[in-house]
Amino acid sequence: MSESATAEHPNKVTVSDLGPARKKLSIEIPAETVDSRLRESMDTLVSTAALPGFRPGHVPRKLIEKRFGASLRDETKGRLLSEAYRKAVEDHKLQVVGDPASENFAAIEISEGKPLAFELEIEVVPEFELPDLEGIPVKKPVIEVTDAMVGDELRKICINEGELESRETPEPGDYLTGHGIMVGSDGTEFYNLPGAVIQVPAADSNGRGMILGVMVEDFSRQLGLPKPGATATIRTKGPENHEVEKIRGADLTITFKVDRADRIIPAKVADVVARYQWPDEARLRDFVRSRLEQNVNVRQQVAMRQQVARYLMEHVKIDLPPRMAASQAARLLERQRLELMYRGFDPQKIEEHLAELRAASGVRAANELKMFFILHKAAAKFNVQVTQQDVDQRIAQLAAENNTRPETLAQDLSRSGRLNGIAMQIREHKSMDAIVARAKVEDVAAEEFEKLMKPTA
Repeated sequence: MSESATAEHPNKVTVSDLGPARKKLSIEIPAETVDSRLRESMDTLVSTAALPGFRPGHVPRKLIEKRFGASLRDETKGRLLSEAYRKAVEDHKLQVVGDPASENFAAIEISEGKPLAFELEIEVVPEFELPDLEGIPVKKPVIEVTDAMVGDELRKICINEGELESRETPEPGDYLTGHGIMVGSDGTEFYNLPGAVIQVPAADSNGRGMILGVMVEDFSRQLGLPKPGATATIRTKGPENHEVEKIRGADLTITFKVDRADRIIPAKVADVVARYQWPDEARLRDFVRSRLEQNVNVRQQVAMRQQVARYLMEHVKIDLPPRMAASQAARLLERQRLELMYRGFDPQKIEEHLAELRAASGVRAANELKMFFILHKAAAKFNVQVTQQDVDQRIAQLAAENNTRPETLAQDLSRSGRLNGIAMQIREHKSMDAIVARAKVEDVAAEEFEKLMKPTA
C-alpha cells in the first residue's frame, strides 16, 4: 500500500477489550485501497508474465486474469491483511504476545469496489503496577568449598569421562539406546526417533523416569529390564504444559525398541589426569575447587534472585488469560533450559527437569509467565541494556559449564534460534540484580543455603 493511498484512505480500526490482557481488533480496509492494490498487482503481473505463444509482457490482460486471477487475489489479500494488522498494532501501541487468533482468512473474499473487513483476537502484555523495589529483605547464603565437595565433583568428572560397557541384561541406572515412537490414541504420530536414549530408573528414583521428553511416574514398572532386541510399551498422559499442543492431556503410547544397553564405567582419576595433561592429581583438584568457587558465586546470585522473585510474585497482581500460559509453553521451557545451563546442571538433569516442568500444574506455568512480564517491566524501569559483549561472555560461561567451546555453543544456539533467549536471560538477570542492588542484604550461615535454594513453585 503506497503512503499516499494510506493517508487518503486510512483503515478503520476498532480495539475492544475481551478480558484480562485480551483485545479484539476489527479492521476494515477501504475499497479504494483494495482496488489500488489489485490494480498494482495485476499491472506488475502483466508486465512480466510469459505464456506460450506470447512475448514476455505482451500477454493479453484478460488471459492473465483467467489464468492467474484467483491466486493473484489471494496473494494480494494476504498482503493487505498482514499489513493492516501490523499497522493497527503499531498505531495503537499494542504489545502483542504470540500470534493472533483469527477467523478463517481463507473464507474472506476480496473484490473490486468492496472494502475488506476482518476481525482477530490478540493477547497483549497485561497492565499492572510494580511494588516499591527499595529495601526488599534478601538473605545471601555464605558457603565455603570443602574437600568433600571437591571429591564429589571429581567423581562426576570421572563418570563423564568414563567408558560405556555393553550389557546383555540392563540393570537400574543403565542406559538404553533404541528407536522411540510416540503416538496418540487416534494414531497420530508425534515423534519417531531412532537413536533415542533412556535410562532405566535407578533405585533412588522411586520408579520415575523420562522417555521422549515425558516424565512417567511408574516408568520402572512399565519399562522393566528389556534386553537388546526387545520392545517396551509405555502408556501415559501427555503433560498439560507440553510444547506440542495436541500432546497436552492426550493418551499417549510410546514404543521403544532396544538396540543396545550400556553401563557407564567411571574413569580412574589417574586416567583423567593423564588425559588432560595435568601435572598431578593435586593440580586437577585445585582446578576443580576453582570451578566450584565460581559456581558458588552463581548459586549465591540465584538464591538472591529467587527471593526477589518470590517477593515480586507475592506483591504483584496480574490477571492472565487462561490460554496464554499454554500458548507460551515452548518459550517458557526454553527459558528454563537456559537457566539450568547457567546454573551448571548436566544435560541429563536438565532434560529431567524440563520433563517435570511439562507435567507441572497450569499454576506453575502461569507463574512462570507472570514472572516474565514482571521482569519485562522492571527492565524498562531500570533501563536495562544488553550488549553483544554481555552475550559473548554468557556464552563463554555456559560453554565452560558444559565442557564445550564457546564457538561451538554459539553456532548451536544460532542454528536452533536460541540466541535471542540468551539475550533475554541476561536482561532478566540484570533486572533482578538491579533490584538486589537496592535490597537489604543479610549474610546467612552455610546450613541455610540448601533451604534458600529450593525451587519456587
